[in-house]
Amino acid sequence: MAKKKKAKKQTKKGLWTKADIALLKKLFGNNPTAEIAAKLGRPTDAVKKKASRMGLRKSKKYMKTLGRA
Repeated sequence: MAKKKKAKKQTKKGLWTKADIALLKKLFGNNPTAEIAAKLGRPTDAVKKKASRMGLRKSKKYMKTLGRA
């Protein structure tokens, strides 16, 4: 009996649009990275890397909610 392959979620690859970058800037400071990645349709690692290259950081308020001050 053949196993069914689980369908991979389709993710974007390649260039970031201006709209993607604007959304990333808006959401990154106060939202979980995985949630932002899902909204953008990109892998979490790609979002982390792009945010890092752009110099974006999580807000102090958000980090406190995670128990990291």
